[in-house]
Amino acid sequence: MLLELRVADLGIVEEITVELGVGLTAITGETGAGKTLLVEALELLLGRRADPALVRDGAGEARVEGRFVGADDEEHVLARVLPADGRSRAYIDGRLATAGELGEIGATLVDLHGQHAHQHLLVPAEQRAALDQFAGTAATDALAALRAARAEARTLRTELDALGGDDRARAREADLLRFQIAEIDDAAIVDAGEDDALRAEEALLADAVAIRESLHTAYDQVERSGLDALGAAAAALGDRPTLAELHDRTKALQAEVAELAHDLRVVTDGVAEDPERLEGVRTRRQLLRQLRRKYGETLADVLTYATEVRDRLGQIEHHEEHAAALQSRIAAADGAAMAAARDLRAARAAAAGPLAAAVTRHLRELAMPRAEVSVTVEPGDLTDDGADVVTFLLAANAGESARPLAKAASGGELARTMLALRLVTADAPSTLVFDEVDAGIGGEAGTAVGRLLGVLGAKHQVLCVTHLAQVAAFADHQVVVEKGDRDGRTVARATPVEAEARVRELSRMLAGVGESDHARNHAAELLAAAHETARPVKAGRR
Repeated sequence: MLLELRVADLGIVEEITVELGVGLTAITGETGAGKTLLVEALELLLGRRADPALVRDGAGEARVEGRFVGADDEEHVLARVLPADGRSRAYIDGRLATAGELGEIGATLVDLHGQHAHQHLLVPAEQRAALDQFAGTAATDALAALRAARAEARTLRTELDALGGDDRARAREADLLRFQIAEIDDAAIVDAGEDDALRAEEALLADAVAIRESLHTAYDQVERSGLDALGAAAAALGDRPTLAELHDRTKALQAEVAELAHDLRVVTDGVAEDPERLEGVRTRRQLLRQLRRKYGETLADVLTYATEVRDRLGQIEHHEEHAAALQSRIAAADGAAMAAARDLRAARAAAAGPLAAAVTRHLRELAMPRAEVSVTVEPGDLTDDGADVVTFLLAANAGESARPLAKAASGGELARTMLALRLVTADAPSTLVFDEVDAGIGGEAGTAVGRLLGVLGAKHQVLCVTHLAQVAAFADHQVVVEKGDRDGRTVARATPVEAEARVRELSRMLAGVGESDHARNHAAELLAAAHETARPVKAGRR
């Protein structure tokens, strides 16, 4: 839902801020006052191509901002900046974005029907989705089954491709895998930490003579000098009771040094020159380095790789049975997809006629008494959306051939067709905008347009640019766009009107120029009649 729209320096608009509510809002005003600029501002928020000519004379740039609340109840702010010279900029919640990204999120928030090409239902995919929604569970269930079956088939085909389809290639790969497994197995790695242990042992063996000398010297100093010195110190302290604590500490230290001397002796006896062992350690470390260079950063990675290779070799050696099983499952998934596509086509074909008839009935109420809508369902390529090409066709007048919507109608006729479609298909963005929906009609047909827009306003936020008082009278809210002079420049302003001010605006719309008592009375009657007609709709909205 659009909560607020701000437009600055766009055309004759210097600055306009409009706050919008639920239900139907009529945007009215004299021709040229700037009503259509509000629609163009919304189109810019929907990613429309920006024309620098829209920037107000003398301004450096135009800016449009819209504050929306989405289906998730989260607020989103879309913005578009249009420089007089240079490329436009788009923003989503303050983040710089592309016009395409703006259009994507805008398409979930607003659907615009009017003289430009931002109508969702002109897109074949949207027409197909509208038909499916009208068809109900028969179509939606079949569509879900189709997509699930095709997703399963894609997964299985990926798995089959991974097995490999060339016998020679598989044989070559199997030979390579067997060689790799044998190379790793022959190394007999039993501990992923072996390399670290060998590195430490090599360092010890490579410097055995120097290490033994260092240990022997350390032992000699500790055994002869250290212990003797501590023994003499303990003896000197022992005769004086007042130094008992220091004597005890000295004795404890003497015992600890004696233990150190023992450990030094044991380690010294364990260090021996062993050139043969040293060579063996170096050879083993070289072998492990080669394996790590080929198969992983660490020995743990090498062992993991060996497990993966064994699994892959098993797949290759049992390729035929695996491939046969996968092909059987793929065929079953493809069959299920085709069956679902047939069910989907049947549901679409069954719904096409009733949908077309329902839309046609509404068009008869909207001053298109000879219009005929038809919906065709023709075979097409199988996709995740089915195997059908769905097309909405319109013959706007008697004697005309039915043509696709985008080519069949004027702006006003197209907008009315979209209104009729929206009345019978509930799946739409929360905000719908209609421009020119009342073009070329009046009287009872205008009243019908207003009434049906009010019906649509019970389910969506609806904004309608209108010249007809009969349409505006059905609105929950009315915004008047006027132009005037300020400092010698023409500027537009938008003002919400209620009560007496709204009666005056409706009387202006009825009389064409100025006000008259007759027009004011007629306007009041229109409001009262529209309120009475719309009362059940508004009660349902609450």
